[in-house]
Amino acid sequence: MLTAEQRAIVQSTVPLLEAGGEALITHFYQRLLGEHPEVRPLFNSTHQKTGAQPRALAFSVLMYAKHIDRLENLGDLPAQIINKHVALQVQPEHYPIVGQCLLSSIREVLGAEIATDAVIDAWAAAYQQLADILIGAEAQAYARNASVAGGWRGARAFRVARKQAESSEITSFYLAPVDGGAVMAHAPGQFIGLRVVVDGQEQRRNYSLSALANGQELRISVKREAGGVVSRHLHDVVQEGDVLDIFPPAGHFTLADSDKPLVLISGGVGITPTLPMLASALGSGRPVVFIHCARTPEAQGFRARIDALALQHPQLQCHYHYDETGATPRHFDAAQLAGWLPASRDVEAYFCGPKPFMATVLQGLRALGVPAAQTHYEFFGPSQVLQ
Repeated sequence: MLTAEQRAIVQSTVPLLEAGGEALITHFYQRLLGEHPEVRPLFNSTHQKTGAQPRALAFSVLMYAKHIDRLENLGDLPAQIINKHVALQVQPEHYPIVGQCLLSSIREVLGAEIATDAVIDAWAAAYQQLADILIGAEAQAYARNASVAGGWRGARAFRVARKQAESSEITSFYLAPVDGGAVMAHAPGQFIGLRVVVDGQEQRRNYSLSALANGQELRISVKREAGGVVSRHLHDVVQEGDVLDIFPPAGHFTLADSDKPLVLISGGVGITPTLPMLASALGSGRPVVFIHCARTPEAQGFRARIDALALQHPQLQCHYHYDETGATPRHFDAAQLAGWLPASRDVEAYFCGPKPFMATVLQGLRALGVPAAQTHYEFFGPSQVLQ
């Protein structure tokens, strides 16, 4: 049980986390992944190299310490973490390993004068409180996924029924269960976890589901990243007929029921979660503005299908922006966004894409008067970097 005194001690470390949290978490990851190879598949090696994952975790630790006495102030952050954990199949036995490494790093990075026994004890109690919350929520999600029609627990074997190029860099994979059974419904915007072995090493990744649930198969659409271990494997090695291990759908970036006009904004492969959102919204008859940005027309996926939908549904307006169609790159900006939004800013806006693009969109929506409560985005990291 976390005592009031321990909560106060944890909150007293906030200035230290603000100043050096990323260094602490980097040290923690080096220890964790160096000493416990069994947890490496749960962490994206590319995000480790770029520092994205340490920054995201440092932000999460800081927010937890700041709001340890009012956890409701964490907003969507716990849901983000829980859904990512569920999609990657984090298990209760992983938490003690992480906790031990985190406490050791706190002691070593901060030093014994600052990281006293009282500080370590307080953080141990705080970590256990957080672990208990996450483990409980994840257990409920695993049980729910196993109990629904077409659901399952853990990995399920899916065969690549079809592999289809969508652009010069995006390929779709149509995945059908090997057991021939039904496939659980997923909400527009959710993602699955995927497990593969590349060069003898297990890797796990999350990929957005790019088509509406149909009860029979799943579709993911993957961009081939130059440094992407798994994306290159999927593009270059995996063929039709191959079998992949898939974890059940998860994710809270989902299309909510509303009769307000819908604005879907995506950049690059960030289009994938917005595609099922688009299909679902068109079925309801609500007005939709679909905005997509890509480097070039050749890099954009799904344009022919989206244009065909626009011909069938008069309430759909489509706008496209390409960065590299002229001699000088021209990036998407708030002025373009202003010209494409409905006259009324009382809309529900969903957006996804690369971090700089998302920052532009978020700042633009706020400046143009779209209510903050009606802006929704998928971003696993420090939300303030978008603001």
